[in-house]
Amino acid sequence: MADEQTQDQQNLDANEGKQADAGEDLASRIQSLEEQLAGAQDQSLRMAAELQNVRRRAEQDVEKAHKFALERFSGDLLAVVDSLERGIELSNPDDAAVKPIREGMDLTLKLLLDTLARYQLVAVDPLGEPFNPEHHQAMAMEESAHAEPNSVLKVFQKGYLLHGRLLRPAMVVVSKAPQAAASINEKA
Repeated sequence: MADEQTQDQQNLDANEGKQADAGEDLASRIQSLEEQLAGAQDQSLRMAAELQNVRRRAEQDVEKAHKFALERFSGDLLAVVDSLERGIELSNPDDAAVKPIREGMDLTLKLLLDTLARYQLVAVDPLGEPFNPEHHQAMAMEESAHAEPNSVLKVFQKGYLLHGRLLRPAMVVVSKAPQAAASINEKA
């Protein structure tokens, strides 16, 4: 009977050891699954953030495409505006034969400029303003006693902005301070 009790005790100890091993295995398995779950949740959050970023970028691209779809077409129309302005500028307003043509060009130009303004195409006519290299292209510099240095004296061609973005720079002549007549002492 003592042998049976010893053997029962050994079996009981073995079962407790197996249960302890099984408990440890179960605890490590639970920890492993919790780590996998945390990783999956993190990955899910990252994917949701990435999806939101992609959606936002796509919306911005569509908005820009709508805003600037007419950029090329508008740029091509600027040559028409320039031609009408030059025609009006060069025609004699006192000539009776030219007067109806001039009035027609004035009305056509006004209609074209109003249409372009409706699509956020705005003229940049900087006469008398300080030179801005972001919106103006200096074609020449001229000395001027009556204008402040670095201001626009003449405008060869107006510039244009489309939705606030430069479509074409204004071509201008920029003033500079007159140089004082320096007397040179050749004997020195």
